[in-house]
Amino acid sequence: MPNGILKTSWSYGPAAPGTGPRAALVVSVTEFVTHRAWGTPAVAAEGMRLRRSWPLTPGAVAIRLWMDKGLRLNRSGSVTVWADEASLMKFVARPDHMRVVRAFRGRGVMRSALRETVAAAPSGPAAGPELAPVWACAERILTGAEPWS
Repeated sequence: MPNGILKTSWSYGPAAPGTGPRAALVVSVTEFVTHRAWGTPAVAAEGMRLRRSWPLTPGAVAIRLWMDKGLRLNRSGSVTVWADEASLMKFVARPDHMRVVRAFRGRGVMRSALRETVAAAPSGPAAGPELAPVWACAERILTGAEPWS
């Protein structure tokens, strides 16, 4: 179990403003555990680089990066929210994402969980949906209170 999770703020994508209450959303929770703690900063840097492209990623609603601040400091990942599963699959196949996956293959273990949810009321006129329930679900997965599959 993690001792606590550090997280970025939500970064919204182009599909966020059009996501109203009760809209169906797809949530991907991803975890990467490096074999050695000194590999985590490089993973985090690549995550931040991909996050910068988020406002232009078709079908993207929101992204939050996270890192376990436990003793080993080797566990990090993302929580991404999508308008639909097809948009997620297009992102996963993007050349910049594939480059990151290839660069870290063999340096750790990755797992992910996919959930469907419904958007809560928007948190602001152009900010997108309220994502506290999404993070609560992700945190249950990350802490082991809810299964990955």
